[in-house]
Amino acid sequence: MDEKIKNVIERMKADNIKFIRLQFVDLHGIPKNVSIPCELENMVDLLNDGILFDGSSIPGFVEIDSSDLVLKPDISTYSALSWRPEESASCRFICDIYTPDGEPFAGDPRGILKKALAKIKKEGYTYNIGPEPEFFIVDTDDEGNPIPHDDAGYFDVEPTDKGTDFRREITTNLQELGFEVEASHHEVGPGQNEIAFKFDDALKTADAVITFKQAIKAIVANMAYFDGFDYKVTFMPKPFFGESGSGMHCHQSLFKDGKNIFYDENAENKLSQEALWFIGGLLKHSAALTAITNPIVNSYKRLVPGYEAPVYISYGIQNRSTLIRVPAARGKATRIEYRSPDPTCNPYLAFTAMLEAGMDGIKNKIDPGESFEINIYELSEEEREEKGIELLPSSLWEAYHTFENSEILKEALGEHIFNAFLDAKYKEWDEYRVQVFNYEHKKYLNL
Repeated sequence: MDEKIKNVIERMKADNIKFIRLQFVDLHGIPKNVSIPCELENMVDLLNDGILFDGSSIPGFVEIDSSDLVLKPDISTYSALSWRPEESASCRFICDIYTPDGEPFAGDPRGILKKALAKIKKEGYTYNIGPEPEFFIVDTDDEGNPIPHDDAGYFDVEPTDKGTDFRREITTNLQELGFEVEASHHEVGPGQNEIAFKFDDALKTADAVITFKQAIKAIVANMAYFDGFDYKVTFMPKPFFGESGSGMHCHQSLFKDGKNIFYDENAENKLSQEALWFIGGLLKHSAALTAITNPIVNSYKRLVPGYEAPVYISYGIQNRSTLIRVPAARGKATRIEYRSPDPTCNPYLAFTAMLEAGMDGIKNKIDPGESFEINIYELSEEEREEKGIELLPSSLWEAYHTFENSEILKEALGEHIFNAFLDAKYKEWDEYRVQVFNYEHKKYLNL
């Protein structure tokens, strides 16, 4: 028996596991799983060979005439689920998806990121990323409408901040799941919170984002059930008009031979030429990237001026009005912060797309231009045009039409995912544009 498999089976025995969840994500990053009873005598075969499932039932995967796919557990992702009851303890493995003949499935988002990371590994690179997913805790009013759980603001404390107990419980559970939580606090918007975890290799981090969102929703749902209240978590980018939205700023860096290649102690601002080229690639492809990093209609209600969300395609040193910010930390902590993504994105696809855009910048030595150290929100339209500052897409329609023409992203994601994603976005926009909203009733009904 393989030593790694032997060790994980021993851990399952120690954790008294009764059920095993084999987890993967669909095209949109929504977790899917099949749960099976834990039978240790069959565990070696399961961990080696995986199980068949019907891929045609997952939108964007395969057609009904070639429906069989294989879920194969990545045993390094074993985790007991802290929010499940001890008497029926459950664990989960994140799975890779294969075709029945043993080939990686082209529509597996996790497989696409693994492929991108393997490509840069041949050149000696490691891509690290640290996301900051924000979320709201929401209640409902007497009419069943969602409202923020509290009226607190940035870094507030109790009693104004009613999220303290939530964040403590969530943090404890995340630590049991193996997360290194760096900080937690109330965010700018009422009911808005952030729990930041330590950056890591992009694949581990993408796995962590999926687990993070799933765990938070499950933990808060359990708390609400036992407290007898109707509150829940949402990662919706803009749940409330007139309030700040939820982003997922992505701090990222490249390492080679154990050294952060974004750092150059002799350069201006101590940023290496590779860092500037990487920024250049991200800026060049940012409009197309937005379809992946901000993938739903509601994403574009957040990307508007006045709420600290990025709108302008630019970069700056410690400047939070730009799309890309370079935080003050240097040495091994040198990194760039890409500020447009929101927590509804599929992290496997988003990290792949950002990596490929940045590497295109390095490969083709794309100059990012001048950095901006002014508040771009305060510039007039004429001043922005004079400085050559362009806008991110303002709607899903604009984003996916830009994405549609991106050869870099088509190559990065592969034709299967590229076409399936584009098809899904066309349908989503058509579904949205024919709706009639309360705003229209108020504005037009009496004309």
